[in-house]
Amino acid sequence: MRVIETALPGGYSLSDDPARLQPNAIHAYLASTYWSPGIALSVVERAIAGSHCVGIYKDDAQIAFARVITDHATFAHLADVYVLENYQGHGLASAMLRYFHDHPDLQGLRRWTLNTRDAHSLYERHGWQRITGIFMQRYDGPAVTV
Repeated sequence: MRVIETALPGGYSLSDDPARLQPNAIHAYLASTYWSPGIALSVVERAIAGSHCVGIYKDDAQIAFARVITDHATFAHLADVYVLENYQGHGLASAMLRYFHDHPDLQGLRRWTLNTRDAHSLYERHGWQRITGIFMQRYDGPAVTV
């Protein structure tokens, strides 16, 4: 996989380089969330290793993260999306969503899923639909050959 690095407005940088990920920072955030309270660092490290991840950085500090679990053929699940509170409102979550939706290795998937308790409107702006409760999907039609 080739590394994608993108400069974003405001001096932020988006990168999918696994070497740039900061597992301790990711763990510190995730361990305090409603969806993974108290998660162990070793579990976060395994999740990162088994996922397609992207981070956003400001002055080399990781301030946002998201990951996708996928078969690279028909299905992907978006998980652990966050932007640190002090950096919210600058379009960073949207930048990560665009990164995944546009990534060449993730084209032709027919269904994307995610779970959220409080960010439905963010995802709806990017073509996601509510299924029920916390469940959302983006259905792109039948599987195709790419």
